[in-house]
Amino acid sequence: MKKTLESWFGSVDSRFGTHEVRDKDPNSGSFERLWHAFMTGRIVIASVLMVLQAFIYALGNTNNIWSTAVCLAYFCAALAALLLTRPAQPGSRFDAQWASTIGLDVVVFSALNFLQLSSINYTPLFALPVLLASILGPILLALGTAASVTLLLLADAWWVSIATDGDHTSRFLQSGLSGSGFFLIALLANQLALRLVREEQRAKTSQLQARMQTQVNELVIETLSDGVLVIDADGIVRSANPASIRLLEIGDPHHGAPFVLVTEAAWQPLADIVHQTFRLGLAQAADVSIEQFGRSTRRLHVRTRLAGSYNTSHDRLCVMFLEDLREMEAKVRTEKMAAMGRMSAAVAHEIRNPLAAISQANALLEEELQNPAHLQLTAMVAQNAQRLAKIVDDILNISRVQVPSMQSKNTIVLDVTVLHVASGWAQQVGAAHLLQVAPGAGQSAVVCDPEHLRRVMINLLDNALRYASQSAGAIDVSTNLSPSGQVRLQVWSDGQPLEKTVQTHLFEPFFSSESRSSGLGLYICRELCERYGALIGYQRAMRHGTEGNEFFVLFDPADQPAHSKSATDLPKKPLSFGASPH
Repeated sequence: MKKTLESWFGSVDSRFGTHEVRDKDPNSGSFERLWHAFMTGRIVIASVLMVLQAFIYALGNTNNIWSTAVCLAYFCAALAALLLTRPAQPGSRFDAQWASTIGLDVVVFSALNFLQLSSINYTPLFALPVLLASILGPILLALGTAASVTLLLLADAWWVSIATDGDHTSRFLQSGLSGSGFFLIALLANQLALRLVREEQRAKTSQLQARMQTQVNELVIETLSDGVLVIDADGIVRSANPASIRLLEIGDPHHGAPFVLVTEAAWQPLADIVHQTFRLGLAQAADVSIEQFGRSTRRLHVRTRLAGSYNTSHDRLCVMFLEDLREMEAKVRTEKMAAMGRMSAAVAHEIRNPLAAISQANALLEEELQNPAHLQLTAMVAQNAQRLAKIVDDILNISRVQVPSMQSKNTIVLDVTVLHVASGWAQQVGAAHLLQVAPGAGQSAVVCDPEHLRRVMINLLDNALRYASQSAGAIDVSTNLSPSGQVRLQVWSDGQPLEKTVQTHLFEPFFSSESRSSGLGLYICRELCERYGALIGYQRAMRHGTEGNEFFVLFDPADQPAHSKSATDLPKKPLSFGASPH
C-alpha cells in the first residue's frame, strides 16, 4: 500500500524518501513491468490458440493433432517462462533466455503456419516476438528478429510453391510485404521505446532533484530562527516550523500543524493580516503584539507572501514570516555597541593626556596651599582624577580584550570582600531589611581585583533589587565551595522567572527587558569575570523554600595566600542587615 508523508510542499510518496530506494537501476522497474506484460501476453495468445484448435477439432477436423500439440507445448513453455525466469536485459553476447522466448515464438508460429490445414493465417502472430525484441532489446536484436521472420515467411511460400501447383506469386508478394512491415514495426517500436526510456530517465532525474531541493528547503525552514507559517484561505495553518511554535508560545512543544489560527484569541492579529493578504492579493507587513493570559506580551514583526495558483483563490497559500522584535532590536544594539566601543576607546585614549595634566597641576597647586579647606578641595580633585584614570584604563583594557597575567592580579579572601561590599550597598540604597548574607567559603582566596568584584556585585545586587519583592530576605548573597573545588558566589532574589528569549541574550550588551535600562550591567559583569578566568551564569534556584533567580560566579581557587585581613572573625550563620549583627 502506498504511504504518503506530509511535507512543506505537499504530499510526498514514502517510496521516494531518503531512507528507501525504490530501484537500484532507474529503468529496471519499467523493464520488469514490460517483461511481465509480454510474458502474460504470450500466455494469453497460447490460450487463444488452444481454444481455437479445440474449436476446429469440435467442427470435425481431426487432422490438426500436431497443431494442437504445438499449441499445448507453447502454453506450457510460456507459463514456465513467466513463473521460473527473471527478466534480464539482453547483452552483446548470445543469451539463452532470449532464444527461449523470442526464438520459441518464431519457431512455434512458423510451425503453425506450416502445419495449417485451413484458411487461418498465423502471420500476424509474428508481431509479438518482433515487438518483444524491439521494445525490450537493442536495435540489432529487433532487426534480426524481423529478418528471421521474413526469411521464414519466404521459405514457407517457396515450400508451398513446390508442394502445390498453380500461381503462387501472390503468396510470395504477401510474404515480402509482411516482412517489410515487420522491419518497419521493429524500427519504429525500438525508436519509440528508446525515446520513452530517455523521457523516463529525465523525469526520474528531475524528480530526484526536486526531492533533494525539497529536503534542503525543509531543512533550512526547520532551522530558521524566524518563524514560518503556511496558511490557507480558510485560516488553517498547514505547516509551522519550530521557531514559529516558540514565538506563538504554544503550550505543547510537540504540537504542530495543522491547526486553526483563530482558535487562540491572542492570535487574532495574525488572522487579520492573513485575511487582508488574501483579500488584497498583496504582501503585507506589520508589527503586532501577542498577549496571552498569564504570559508576557510578545511583540512580533510579521511579513506575508502569497504562493500557489493565481487562477483561483482557494488554491493559494499565505506564507507568514514571524520575527521577534526584541531580538531585532538586540541586533541593532549590538551594532551600535561595536561602533560605541571603537568610539569609547578613542575617547579614553584622548582623555588620558589631559587627565594627566590635571593631576600634575593639582599636585603642584597642593604644594603652594596652606588653608585646610583648600587642601581638602585639592584632595578631592586628586581622588576623582585617580578614579577617572582607572575608568579609562578599564575601558582601554576591555576594548583591547587584554587578559592580564595571573601574577598582576590581586588575591583576596572572597567572604571578607563580599561582606564589605554587601553591607556598604545595603546602607547606600536603604535595602538592609531585604538583604541576607551567608558567607560559607571560609578563608578561601580567589584571584580578582577588589574594585572589579565590587562592580560585579553592585550590578548583580541592583538587578536583584529591581525585581525582588519587599519581604524580608528577598535578596540572598552567599558563598560556598563547589564539589569541584571552585569558590562560588551567589546573588539570589525572589523575582519572577526570566523569559527564554531574555535568558538567551542575558549577558549581551544593550539588551534589557526594560526600556529605561541601558543593558550594560550584566555585560560588564561578564567581561570583568572573564578577565580573571571566572564564569558567570544564571539559573532558577530555591532559597528559604522559595524559588527565585540566581546569578552565580565560579572562581578558581588562588594558589597563593590572600593579602587581606583575616577571615577568622566571619559570621558562622547567615547575617541579616535588617537587624543589628551584634
